[in-house]
Amino acid sequence: MKAIKFTVLTAITSIGLGIVSYWGTVAIALPPPEDTPEEILRTEIITAARSPIDGKPLTAAEYAQLQAQLQQAPPPKLSPNIRQNIFLLNLRKALLQLFPFLDTLI
Repeated sequence: MKAIKFTVLTAITSIGLGIVSYWGTVAIALPPPEDTPEEILRTEIITAARSPIDGKPLTAAEYAQLQAQLQQAPPPKLSPNIRQNIFLLNLRKALLQLFPFLDTLI
């Protein structure tokens, strides 16, 4: 009699746990209802942009105008002294990656 009660209790518990765990996975698998589907977001046309110079928000027309201005007038060039310093810093960085013990000597 005890074996039958134990078997019935085990079966009911197993079925209950199975149902509860199934309900949880169904709820987790669905996205929130306020989320916009990715397919709709892909087709959305972006009309706002940010300036590559200072990061201010621009309209599409202002962004196109700024891009045209940047293509006509290239940014100012760096002085040769600054270019050489940047090159030497990059060379130092590369050497320190190859030879980390040099950092203690410098």
